[in-house]
Amino acid sequence: MSDFAIRAAAPADAATIRALLGELAAYEQQPIELSEAAIVRDMLGDKPVCRCDLAFSGAAPAGIVTWYWAYKSFGAARGVYVEDLFVRPDFRGLGLGRALLAHLAAVAQSEGGYMEWRVLDWNASSIEFYKSLGGKPQEAWVTYRLQGDALKKLASP
Repeated sequence: MSDFAIRAAAPADAATIRALLGELAAYEQQPIELSEAAIVRDMLGDKPVCRCDLAFSGAAPAGIVTWYWAYKSFGAARGVYVEDLFVRPDFRGLGLGRALLAHLAAVAQSEGGYMEWRVLDWNASSIEFYKSLGGKPQEAWVTYRLQGDALKKLASP
């Protein structure tokens, strides 16, 4: 692996975080509404709902991982849920994705827990990468989401 440094993001990193997550959103063909203000509030403020770690090659931002604590009530296990993992194309194939996940695996292991994430079904290269690490798909579970009008309807008395 090349010489990378991984560290927790700080408020001064908001523009870098927005840029990296914007690149990830473009790769995943997803719209992005995330602002620097939301990053500071939700990832870097007094009560973060999501955490963010950045990887640098020298002074150049090379990758990002966002994550939060999750809990499996049946197993009484605290774990790390990886929301976003992105390595800029120029830094791929150098071990940085593995290093970012190993960084979080150590966090999860320190709590006696687990690590979990999702991957788009068309992202064959990421699926193969995750399998190479020993990741296993949770095929019995299907993700559901409520948003927009459906969420509003359910929330209404």
